[in-house]
Amino acid sequence: MNSGPSLKKRVPRMSEYEDDGTWVWICFASEFRLVLAHVIGERKQYIADRLIGLTEKRLSSLPLFVSDGLKFYARALLKLYGERKMFSLTGKRGRPRKPKVLPSGDLMYAKIIKQRENGRLKKVTKEIVFGKVADPQLISTSLIERLNLTLRQDNNRISRKTIGFSKKIEKLDAQMSLYFSNYNFCRAHRSLRHHNEDGVIEVNCPAKEYGLINHNWSLRELLTYPYHITATY
Repeated sequence: MNSGPSLKKRVPRMSEYEDDGTWVWICFASEFRLVLAHVIGERKQYIADRLIGLTEKRLSSLPLFVSDGLKFYARALLKLYGERKMFSLTGKRGRPRKPKVLPSGDLMYAKIIKQRENGRLKKVTKEIVFGKVADPQLISTSLIERLNLTLRQDNNRISRKTIGFSKKIEKLDAQMSLYFSNYNFCRAHRSLRHHNEDGVIEVNCPAKEYGLINHNWSLRELLTYPYHITATY
């Protein structure tokens, strides 16, 4: 998960940072290079809640969640996957202990905190927040950060200081929905290469790699698909 390309300058103290500017929030299944959900909005808690809520609807099981150091993700995950624990009365004087929201047993969440000094990366820290992660190598945001670069290269609407820079959130959201649909269902990804039964190398799009479709769609297939009769993303 990442609050992806911004339409405003970044600030180093990410773990404590709120921003009224516009950001592209992305949830990304890195194994399949599949964009699960996106939200356009401020860097605030309610936007993180919305992103996690959209993601939950598109998951059949709980994966390992990994994000940057932004504090809002842990709160959003607890709201959705947390369990409320009640404490029994002790009979002692004083106020009773307040109920506490704890992560469910199968929730796994880790974050990567990057410290920079004078514009250069100084230290990278991996922190497991919820659950147990068997392989620390799985804690990585490199692929979604590479996706952020791809977005800036491909999409003039999120390139600052250009005449194509997007000025209305609703228009940007619609354009990003089309972009991610094309990215998921049509665009072959070079890292998703496999040999077919004839020994020929095939390059899958993310949706085919995941198993949502049986071939890479053309743009015509994407635009003419009868979405009104299905609930598929």
